[in-house]
Amino acid sequence: MRQAGAYSGLLCGGISGRTGPHSLPLARIKKIMKKSGEDVKMISGESPIIFSKACEIFIEELTRRSWIMAMQGKRRTLHKDDVASAVIATDVFDFLITLVSDSSAGSPSDDSAASDTTTTQMETSL
Repeated sequence: MRQAGAYSGLLCGGISGRTGPHSLPLARIKKIMKKSGEDVKMISGESPIIFSKACEIFIEELTRRSWIMAMQGKRRTLHKDDVASAVIATDVFDFLITLVSDSSAGSPSDDSAASDTTTTQMETSL
């Protein structure tokens, strides 16, 4: 008799064996996948499941590395600066550096100024 492989384990609920609802909404993942480009018309049923599992693993890893940063700061609460530090310290997350450097650079007063600029840009585009 043929044994199920690791791939089929992901389709049946992942390593935990859970077959119930997924942690991330599959309909939303499918919607994002369809918006990714004009060439994407049809998406197979298992593709969003694989993307969901990949996103879960990504979130877990980023959270784990952020938690290490919080513990080094002798805190038990994650802050956005911990996430930014984890992204900067990890080569795999280099694609996020511009995102976290923009959000962690400002103070609360800078955030309101950025919000005013965004509002002005949106009003101009209308």
